[in-house]
Amino acid sequence: MSESLLRINNLTISIQGESGYSEIVKDLALEIGPSQNAALVGSSGSGKTTIGLAILGLLPEAMYISNGQIIFKGENLLNLSAAKMRKARGKEISMIFQEPLSAFNPVFTVGFQIEEMIRFHLRLKRRQRKERVRALLDAVGIPDPKRVAASYPHQLSGGIRQRAMIAQAIAAEPSLLIADEPTSNLDVTLQAHVIELFRKLKDTLKISTLLITHDLGVVRQLADKVAVLYDGRVVETGETQEVLSRPKHPFTCELVKTVSV
Repeated sequence: MSESLLRINNLTISIQGESGYSEIVKDLALEIGPSQNAALVGSSGSGKTTIGLAILGLLPEAMYISNGQIIFKGENLLNLSAAKMRKARGKEISMIFQEPLSAFNPVFTVGFQIEEMIRFHLRLKRRQRKERVRALLDAVGIPDPKRVAASYPHQLSGGIRQRAMIAQAIAAEPSLLIADEPTSNLDVTLQAHVIELFRKLKDTLKISTLLITHDLGVVRQLADKVAVLYDGRVVETGETQEVLSRPKHPFTCELVKTVSV
């Protein structure tokens, strides 16, 4: 494989609680190449979403990185200033959150919010920004992009909101997209549309994706490689078909069994 796009080395994330400090992610190692879809799989509470937030520098106040590196395009993100990290979010690395309704501000239209992402990261004139909003909504398979752009988040169905959130996330053409359970609230038909969209992003825009999920069915369809997280540690990693066809760790075996039943 060519040089890594993202490489996480020995990442440990701790949290301060009433009884002191505890580690919720322990010595994590993860690597994603250019134009590669990787999956981080684990049960609820295993630390999957926390890792995505750590990459973006958005950990909650009680959490902190006590060890490790997050190397993106050869630069340690943990050494960036707050201003540089703000510029990297959306432009270089973007995130699709699990619940699209809470990801959008309810008092602004969807189009305005996508346009704000474009205005912050790209030097485009107002007319160009509006044209790009409609083009993005069209690219993610939204019918009648003009109407959707003029709508408020609560006026849209869950599937349309999900795709609008993806449009916002790719507005500045980031190199890495972090997708946190992007299909968990969708029916089977909409799941298939979203999975196909992620394939298209990889093939046409060369965007790498870190898929954070517990759904091995989605992982089989989308991910080139997978890392299995258990109790804050990666216990198994490798090519998706290899890991899921011949799991070695007991936790991975149990996960595979639940899908096979």
